[in-house]
Amino acid sequence: MDFMNFAFLCRSKPASRNLRVAVIGAGPAGLAATGYLVCRGFEVDVFDKQPLPGGMTVFAIPPWRIPKQRVLEGVKRLEEVFGVRFYTRTKVFAGEVRHEEGDSLVEKSVPLEQVVNDYHAVLISTGTWESKIPRLPGVGSEGVVSALDYLYRVRVFELGFTASPPPRSRRAVVIGGGYSAIDAAEQASRMGADATIVYRRTVREAPAGVYEVERVKREGVDFVELASPVEVVAENGRAKGVRFQRMRLGPPDESGRPQPVPVEGADFVLEADLVIFATGEAPTPPVSRSEDVLRKLGLSLKKDGSVSVNKIYQTSNPKVFAAGDVVTGPSRVGPAVRSGLYAGRFVENWLETQLVKAPLTAR
Repeated sequence: MDFMNFAFLCRSKPASRNLRVAVIGAGPAGLAATGYLVCRGFEVDVFDKQPLPGGMTVFAIPPWRIPKQRVLEGVKRLEEVFGVRFYTRTKVFAGEVRHEEGDSLVEKSVPLEQVVNDYHAVLISTGTWESKIPRLPGVGSEGVVSALDYLYRVRVFELGFTASPPPRSRRAVVIGGGYSAIDAAEQASRMGADATIVYRRTVREAPAGVYEVERVKREGVDFVELASPVEVVAENGRAKGVRFQRMRLGPPDESGRPQPVPVEGADFVLEADLVIFATGEAPTPPVSRSEDVLRKLGLSLKKDGSVSVNKIYQTSNPKVFAAGDVVTGPSRVGPAVRSGLYAGRFVENWLETQLVKAPLTAR
């Protein structure tokens, strides 16, 4: 099979239950939930801010890791065989709209309140489109980007959605140890840069794993361990390098991994005209943090901005569910898909317990 079969539970569209579900976010979790729900007879509409469905599998993750055509063929099958409607370039949001990474191609904004009112159930799966960049001297300099923004700019250029080419460099320094760091460094290397990944722990603690680090090293990417950035060195407003502090491993921190401890008086500078921070992303739910807005919708957020749900992926508003990275924080594609499948099943179970007494407002 040369496509991702999101509707793997059935071969053709079953009889409709005449119940409508909105999925907000067409990444792995949202598409997995959509595939489950259409196989169970629900009518599903999917909203996404990008010009194509797929989320980060299409607009961030490099095609040599996940071929985007496989994702898009799976989306096409959802449309043609199961009647799924995709509303792309559409940002669903409640409250004052917040600008996030990946918003540059949005053409329309729809209130979350309207979506909740128009559908029998809603699933939020909007992912993590906000990068965490440490507040260091020089981070505002030209040539400093997040891994997500860098990869996104490469993908939208490749797909023909912008005429603005992504940044190229002679020397790129990528800060972090997860998959975003691996992807950004490998992308920069393939575009002609001498790329170096710098991580504050050792390769054994890197979230991407030893195998991935060794793989990109064979591709020509350097890997420096036990170093943490303290300053982006800039000249005339443009990055020219990064100053790092040498680290050693201390006692475990709250994550259970050895805590990096600074080595006094041991710092060094790596030359770079492109500095990429792959230091994590934060959940981006389609709602502001305003208490009034959250209260009106019956939603709540955790301190990290993720959507608060119970064991069946249900928010404090019983008809609104959430799944994927917007609940868990950044994860791999596999766990996001699994989360979407579970959420789809729980949406079905909840709808089966509801007696729908009144027709929805026509859209």
